[in-house]
Amino acid sequence: MSETSGQVVAVAADDAHRFSKPTRDSVTLVAGLGIAGDAHAGATVQHLAPMARHPERQNVRQVHLIHEELFEHTAARGHSVNPGDLGENITTRGLDLLAMGRGTRLEFGSGAIVELTGLRNPCAQINGFSPGLMKELIYVDERGDTVRLVGVMSVVINGGEVRAGDRIRVIVPDVHEPLLPV
Repeated sequence: MSETSGQVVAVAADDAHRFSKPTRDSVTLVAGLGIAGDAHAGATVQHLAPMARHPERQNVRQVHLIHEELFEHTAARGHSVNPGDLGENITTRGLDLLAMGRGTRLEFGSGAIVELTGLRNPCAQINGFSPGLMKELIYVDERGDTVRLVGVMSVVINGGEVRAGDRIRVIVPDVHEPLLPV
């Protein structure tokens, strides 16, 4: 395994199923569940639409991470987005989250660890936040591939506290498996 590093810009959590999440001083990751007190925490799926269809499925969307660099991309296209606005729990800097492989682990300063499970598959609620934003965050490129820019999903492997300013150590698996939508 090889390693790289980045930094936590902000953390966010909400106890209700609202689109945006308020930022916090810190969040507590709980192994196998997600973020303590967050509406999406749980061993089984907690996102409303998938929960209605398959409530017994394993929750592979416990913690949502977005790279801060995305906000520059959206601002250049007329959309003001800040940490927590798109429902993410952890905003990062200096990491190419979208290029990471399934099984990549992110270790935070406290020793908390999440493992990437896939790309966030955005929903139309994004246009409710900012009209037209969805087409900036998911589109088909010149090769005909669908590009999703709205971050990555993960599960908690080791619990602990995460806060803005924490260093993130990236542990890359030996075999790269591309992230797929989850």
